[in-house]
Amino acid sequence: MTAASSYPAAFLVALLGGVHCVGMCGGIVGAITWGLTEPIRSRFAGLLPYLLAYNLGRIASYTVAGALAGGIGAWAAHLVSVRHAQQVLQLLAGLFMMLLGLYLGGWWQGLSRLERAGGIWWRWIEPVGRRWLPIRSLRQALGVGLIWGWLPCGLVYSVVIWAVSAGSASQGALLMLSFGLGTLPTLLAMGAFAATLTRWMRQVWVRRLAGGLVMLFALGQIGSVWIA
Repeated sequence: MTAASSYPAAFLVALLGGVHCVGMCGGIVGAITWGLTEPIRSRFAGLLPYLLAYNLGRIASYTVAGALAGGIGAWAAHLVSVRHAQQVLQLLAGLFMMLLGLYLGGWWQGLSRLERAGGIWWRWIEPVGRRWLPIRSLRQALGVGLIWGWLPCGLVYSVVIWAVSAGSASQGALLMLSFGLGTLPTLLAMGAFAATLTRWMRQVWVRRLAGGLVMLFALGQIGSVWIA
């Protein structure tokens, strides 16, 4: 899979992964939104700038993580044959995407172990975000979003591993930026229509359809390694 095709693929993976975002981030979105004053949250026009600020911070953190992952992958590739290293990293990314599809579809929950491991890191940084609650300004909303972007999440971790194979820090950053933008529709809608969206996304057929489509992306990623 070329860099150019990886970006729309990452966007679509995030869009399909919305079934996980609802369960993982729904409580956070609800808590943040209901912490706003009633005049702000009662009008979508008043609520929207805060939702955008949260998500801008979150996507910025994803982009930083992608840059770090891509830079590490590029550094590792120079220690051995670049071609072979790229193939191994792309194969690893494809396998993690396959596991992600199984995870989203509810067929396998192994990625939850990654989330639990990430919980150790989260316990260190979560109190920093808590200092900005309740939110009373867009600056506070942005700060909470920056912290929220490091929440332990199997979906995010899978795409960060994909970013390791991107080839450079800039390409890893763009991959995670594309992924972050793909999560935006679900999380914006969650802020405005949380109850309705949660009921729909939790239906078994929706989760399995999303998981199956992500697994198709994974097969494409793995196949591109063998064809190259």
